[in-house]
Amino acid sequence: MMFAYTGAELWNIAVMQGFAGLSLFSVLLLMALGLAIIFGQMGVVNLAHGEFMALGAYTVYLCSTLVSNHAPALQPYYFVIAIFVAFLVAALVGLLVEWSLIRFLYKRPLDTLLATWGLSLIMQQSFRSIFGAREVTPTLPEWLMGSFKPTPSIDIPINGVFVMGLTLLLTFGVWFFMFRSRTGLHMRATVQNRAMSDAVGINTKLVDRFTFCLGCGIAGVAGAAFTTIGSTGPDSGSRYIVDTFLVVVLGGTASLLGTIASAFGIAQAQSISEFFLEGTMGKVAVLSGIVIVLMIRPKGLFPSKVRTHS
Repeated sequence: MMFAYTGAELWNIAVMQGFAGLSLFSVLLLMALGLAIIFGQMGVVNLAHGEFMALGAYTVYLCSTLVSNHAPALQPYYFVIAIFVAFLVAALVGLLVEWSLIRFLYKRPLDTLLATWGLSLIMQQSFRSIFGAREVTPTLPEWLMGSFKPTPSIDIPINGVFVMGLTLLLTFGVWFFMFRSRTGLHMRATVQNRAMSDAVGINTKLVDRFTFCLGCGIAGVAGAAFTTIGSTGPDSGSRYIVDTFLVVVLGGTASLLGTIASAFGIAQAQSISEFFLEGTMGKVAVLSGIVIVLMIRPKGLFPSKVRTHS
């Protein structure tokens, strides 16, 4: 099928699909950052992570509705505030989930998998009952609409550029927090050796709770970013959860660099392959490539060197 295009057309397709892949990369990376923190740092298999993304997206939709109905003058400014609100709402719900459910299941990964799968079904039904089964879309500010044309045949959407900027900012923030803050040091120390961390006075239970909240909050930001490129439905989060786990596992659990590299590779591969192949065949091709890589490097692209003491 590729031979049906001229060289110039292939170049334009590569640029357009590459940029579309960057938009998918941004959402996947935001999702994977939160999941890598929860799964990589705590060993909790959170199948409800996608629903926290949907929670953030619905929060932005509610903010948009409130602003449109009661304060239309704030329409150009509400979206940035809504991103922070989405983070807080998802983090607070994550705090409630950790306190009421997850804290009883540490060191029991199969139980966390089953429990969070049930939680995801409950959250999906809650979204369906509150917002309805139809997908919803917030009213975006004017400055997020439209596109710019670097060449006459290439359109770059402004909302995609914004999402990439948000992703870069948050990724740097996570890196700075993990490697340059005292709390991040406590988190990494708890992963390296929980017993020793307890012995030196680190409250590992509080670290676990904060870690889960942070991961859920980042998923909420991913949901806010998602509203700029797609509509939100009760099952929107579940569509991304498999790809997100693939990103974390392929990159290497607890590896920030690996998460970035695998999110970029998977997003670009999906975007380009799905253009030239049918959607299902494109996903099969990408998944086959991931399986081959994991057969060669079963611990991921950038495996973390951690102690296994408990």
